[in-house]
Amino acid sequence: MSQNAYVTLVTNADFALGAKALVRSLKATGTQADIVVMHTGGVGAADLAPLSVLGALLVEVDLLPTSEAFNTRHARKNLHTAAPFTKGTKPAFHTPLDNFAKLRLWQLNYDRVVFLDADTLVLKNCDTLFDYPEFCAAPNVYESIADFHRMNSGVFTARPSQKTFDAMLARLDQPDAFWRRTDQTFLQDFFPNWHGLPVFYNMLQYVWFNMPELWAWEDIHIVHFQYEKPWQDHDKADKLSVLIDLWKAYAGDGPLPDLTALPGPGA
Repeated sequence: MSQNAYVTLVTNADFALGAKALVRSLKATGTQADIVVMHTGGVGAADLAPLSVLGALLVEVDLLPTSEAFNTRHARKNLHTAAPFTKGTKPAFHTPLDNFAKLRLWQLNYDRVVFLDADTLVLKNCDTLFDYPEFCAAPNVYESIADFHRMNSGVFTARPSQKTFDAMLARLDQPDAFWRRTDQTFLQDFFPNWHGLPVFYNMLQYVWFNMPELWAWEDIHIVHFQYEKPWQDHDKADKLSVLIDLWKAYAGDGPLPDLTALPGPGA
């Protein structure tokens, strides 16, 4: 077993579908690090099986032992009412409370971890990220440079530690605590001096049409399908068709695309 691992979280069948493309993309980069899929009890064996076939290590985890009041505040309807998503549409299978299970990675038996959301694709080898300190994440850039002050928790570096996990639990479920973007808001609060990764290590799909001048295939290491997912039918599918076709190639079993031949925005 490697001392380094790429880790993702799967909490339902949809994210298992996403994780298949992610695992295949990681394998294609030639990484020697372990690929770990943390999964909760809501994911069936049939949905997880393709991940094992691809060589991922499956680790079952529980949701965090948060209070009933905390769970109620972070239930989908309540969270989306108190802190609505106005820039895009979260899919019906989005269950905000599940996101906090991501913190379980600090309990894994690895020295160094790179976390990747299950709706990401890795296009270039990212093993250099294991040399980055805890805690590194890219800014949440998808509309304008005003987004740079917030981090996006879809990709980050971590050092597993039970001590850190215990400190997180103690901070997380304080009376009246409300983390408007769940794990993302919490992690930015827990690591206020987070180090910024280049946006190319977590290129959010909306950059494709909001900031096309920032999109450079030769630099992009990781694409992140925030908001609408590439396996859904949604109202931005036409604008994102190049990215969706890319994801479908990795999600399937056929040949992978020539990344040097991909068209740019507006092509």
